[in-house]
Amino acid sequence: MTDFPRRKFLQLTPLLTMLDQTRVPAKSSTPIKTIPPICMFSKHLSFLDYKHLGRTLKQIGFDGVDLTVRPKGHVLPENVERDLPIATEKIRAEGIDVPMITTNLTSSNDPAASTTLRTAVNLGIPYYKLGYYYYRDLKELDATLARVKKSVEGLAALGSQVGIQGGFHTHQGRTVGAAMWDNWWIQRDLDLPSMGFYFDPCHATVEGGNWGWKIGFHRLSSRINMVSLKDFYWEKKFGKWKMSYCPMGEGMVRFDEFFQLLASISFHGPISVHLEYDINGATESARHSNTLSAIEKDLKFVQDKLTQAYSISGSRP
Repeated sequence: MTDFPRRKFLQLTPLLTMLDQTRVPAKSSTPIKTIPPICMFSKHLSFLDYKHLGRTLKQIGFDGVDLTVRPKGHVLPENVERDLPIATEKIRAEGIDVPMITTNLTSSNDPAASTTLRTAVNLGIPYYKLGYYYYRDLKELDATLARVKKSVEGLAALGSQVGIQGGFHTHQGRTVGAAMWDNWWIQRDLDLPSMGFYFDPCHATVEGGNWGWKIGFHRLSSRINMVSLKDFYWEKKFGKWKMSYCPMGEGMVRFDEFFQLLASISFHGPISVHLEYDINGATESARHSNTLSAIEKDLKFVQDKLTQAYSISGSRP
């Protein structure tokens, strides 16, 4: 994605000009910044090239970007040695860090694994998100877990060798990651700090309901190194219940409790904000503009809740 289509750039020029003119909040006289770095998942801003991705997130108020390094991502795995350094340089030049990347890696035997992780380490990127494993046959749970455990341990060994931490996503559904106890079992024998959990309170609530998500948090807390944020609610459509994503704070995720739990374990890894709910717009440009407005609103919610939970006085620098 190093070449940004001229047509799309022209469509976004008024929007980017508007962002450049956005008022920058005044700095606190005693700047204190002890809450975790808040990043934006770049999947939701695929219409921006590296430079404008960094500039836009800086204007909105993010600390960093969770950069997609996977098929159809901002950086393609086959081009990682060439494009990840370019992306990182252009994003950081706008004042935005790249503390984590999202990959599809599920095995150290993947031809892209070593190249991707070594390139990230050379660029000072300390975290990466793994890809997904699935329960294909529920009659083969033990065999599935054994295979996943072996794969995760292989990635942990590679991560330890090159110096990067992986995050195993607690994702709802048929994925290995929905059940907290399975996650714990997969990593219980690991004595390497190079692998942990990418905890997602939304997906944990989908699968864990009222208390299961919290019990799961405590079970995994010693190895939580990354966090993903989104919100949802249950709705009935065509006679069936389904989860629907929604703006932060409008759904069922108990963010006050979750952020207090994060603060209680002194969590300071990267937090990735996701925008999974639908954004409408009469035109492509209008939809992009509405996307940025929704992101800004969600970020403000997360900043306020984190600040309260971590008991920080004064404004963010």
